[in-house]
Amino acid sequence: MSKSTFTRGLQCQKSLYLHKYHPELKDEISEAQLARFQAGSDVGKKAQELFPNGVEIPYEEGNYDGQVEKTRATLKKGVKIIYEAAVSFDNVFVKADILRKSGKGWEIYEVKNASKLKDEHLDDVAIQYYVVKSSGLPVSKAFVVYINDKYVRDGEIEVKKLFIAEDVTEAVIEQQAMVKKKVRALQKMLRGDMPNVDIGRYCEEPYDCDFMGHCWKHIPEYSVFSLGGKGVNKFGLYRQGIVRIEDLNLDSLNTQQRIQVDAYLTRMEYIERDEVKKFLASIRYPICFLDFETLNPPVPVFDGTKPFQQIPFQYSVHFQKSRGGKLHHSDYLAYPGKDFRKELLLKLLMDIPQNACVMAFSGFEKQVLNGLAGWFPAYKKQINTIINNLRDLAAPFRSRNVYHYQMIGSYSLKAVLPVLVPEMSYDNLAIQNGGMAMNAYSAMCGLKNRAEMNQLRKDLLEYCATDTLAMVKILEKLRRL
Repeated sequence: MSKSTFTRGLQCQKSLYLHKYHPELKDEISEAQLARFQAGSDVGKKAQELFPNGVEIPYEEGNYDGQVEKTRATLKKGVKIIYEAAVSFDNVFVKADILRKSGKGWEIYEVKNASKLKDEHLDDVAIQYYVVKSSGLPVSKAFVVYINDKYVRDGEIEVKKLFIAEDVTEAVIEQQAMVKKKVRALQKMLRGDMPNVDIGRYCEEPYDCDFMGHCWKHIPEYSVFSLGGKGVNKFGLYRQGIVRIEDLNLDSLNTQQRIQVDAYLTRMEYIERDEVKKFLASIRYPICFLDFETLNPPVPVFDGTKPFQQIPFQYSVHFQKSRGGKLHHSDYLAYPGKDFRKELLLKLLMDIPQNACVMAFSGFEKQVLNGLAGWFPAYKKQINTIINNLRDLAAPFRSRNVYHYQMIGSYSLKAVLPVLVPEMSYDNLAIQNGGMAMNAYSAMCGLKNRAEMNQLRKDLLEYCATDTLAMVKILEKLRRL
């Protein structure tokens, strides 16, 4: 057992069993997950600078004994700081992000790509404390290291300001009896048959389980779990045997959920025409359709930025001077290796005519524009004009003034487009969502081959342009409705 499999077992024993014996049943890793994995790795590396000149024990798949032996040899040499120290005890193997010798013993530092301490982080540290101390090393302190999201970069990264190291020793010591008991229970479980565990909130809390595709295969696409909004205890209904939408009591639902269920039962499209007309009346020409693609790095890359702040590296604008008029397109995609924010902003201000109506899908673009205004206060008035002229194309769908059962309770662009504009699709694009776009740009920044870079640029430009063209087509369909 390892640190990650122990915490997996705490969340769900069936997940641990499947991970051990049936890994082929795992869901495909998404682009968003890959991005989180890479970000976590980058944060871990950066945190090593808190205690420089340490020795790292490289990870070797399957060679656990070898890593433990290398750690022991490093300890015998009197090294006081070890990165990724490998220790085992009682068939449990852990790698401590940072192990540091202090006067009274060794300090454990668990690094997290997060902006606050969470309960599940304590479980990570508790199993490490158990293994390291039980192996014979005296442990004096235990810390969780996480990102200080109030830090603003000014010049070189100041790691002592970027990170917060919170002492969790007392809480971790209190967990030791639980850890020992759980280790025994999980090891015993793994020697037996697969546990009979039904689906529950633990499928997604505290982490999304990668066996959901397998464990949830008995749940139909349209079910109580596809209900939008809050106010319904979905697992409570499930435990009562109510899974299908057809079996729901409409009196227990709010107005928007009733619309969703009624649309599914009748296979009809729901349209509140007067409300849609009001929305359309708020739109004027000329009109720009705007979409940003962003990075949100945990370690700020530019001066004036904070951890996890959305930094736009690309935008697409479709422009129409009058209703039914010719459609124009402009865009921007940053080249790697420089602070591109001002260049992007200046081109954006040229591409969006003064006082044009600006259409976005959801409130994300407003958030990005506010970020630009904060970085470049000299242009705040012009940016605020764009913000004041923003219209949210998602609004009619969010409020269920327009709803089709095939949207499955969602009002995202990717849910609305195939229903209202079935002739458009992202399926043939190399990049199909924001997570893929962010990963593609990050990959492009590391490329030396010009042909590969140009292909990624082409793919990114095509994807972002599709987002804004999709909004053009959705607005046209709303008018016809």
